[in-house]
Amino acid sequence: MSDTELAWFKSSYSGTQGDNCIEVAVTERAVHVRDSKDVEHPLFAVGRDGWAQFVRYAAHG
Repeated sequence: MSDTELAWFKSSYSGTQGDNCIEVAVTERAVHVRDSKDVEHPLFAVGRDGWAQFVRYAAHG
């Protein structure tokens, strides 16, 4: 699946100024992450289990 085929979305916590935001796209096997200010820059993907661990860690952080 190419970057343009992914359904990207920003967090509801993102501000309206457009600074310091990431976008994520969830697929069956991974969560893809990119910089919303520079969508041409390379993205990275992490497995769904790894993403869930990160979110749990960040929520307690």
